Amino acid sequence: MRGRVSVLVVVALALVMVSGCKSSSRRANEIADQTMYQPIVYSDKPGPVLVVIPGEIKSANATYTQKVGANNIADYAELELGQAKFQVLERSDLGPMLQELEIAANLGDATQLKKFKKGKFQATNWLVRFDILKAEPVAEVKTSFDGAWLGAIAGSAVGSATDSWAAGVATGAAVGSVHAHDATGIWIIGMRYKVLDANTGEQKATGYFEDKMEMGSSGGGALGISRSEAKQVTLDTMTQRLVQKCVQDLDKMK
Repeated sequence: MRGRVSVLVVVALALVMVSGCKSSSRRANEIADQTMYQPIVYSDKPGPVLVVIPGEIKSANATYTQKVGANNIADYAELELGQAKFQVLERSDLGPMLQELEIAANLGDATQLKKFKKGKFQATNWLVRFDILKAEPVAEVKTSFDGAWLGAIAGSAVGSATDSWAAGVATGAAVGSVHAHDATGIWIIGMRYKVLDANTGEQKATGYFEDKMEMGSSGGGALGISRSEAKQVTLDTMTQRLVQKCVQDLDKMK
């Protein structure tokens, strides 16, 4: 009889583990779906010819700057502006001229900008840049539970009440195996865009958007079965979504 009960217990635990594997796969895919690229619907009205010049990342947070660079942001911007029907002159087409153009635009040097008004750049109306003004973790909360001490107390109490050392040990082990943790961190990222006149370098428009990102993990277990989960929208995904918000704003200016 004991052998049959043991077999049933093993089978039940196996079924729980298999079910957990299927559930974890589904949950992992749900979390991954949240981080995938999410297209934005822009207007069909064509926009002016423009060039995206690399902006600045003013945040000194190393975690962010290791993941995202000014060129990454400019690449995202070219993608979104192109989908929004702006006529984007890719930076690769400008070659070594791009750095000189960037300096002239940032200085508002109209004389230097006029030197570039030839070839593919001749019809360009706007110079657009995207700057990260803020990228920092602003809050973090952690909680955890370890059943070791509670298990020792419970085992002692059960052993005394039942006058059975074995029962106390079993109870203590079961309660002591329980553990859980939960941690959540919040980041705030802020992006500014600027539109400069390609002829004069004068600022035509600017805007700023902030968003918060939640990064977290949770998990726990008991009796040798454990489960953990991590959820986050990556820093580069959050940056790309801020670019989309900026481009939505620019879309209204056509």
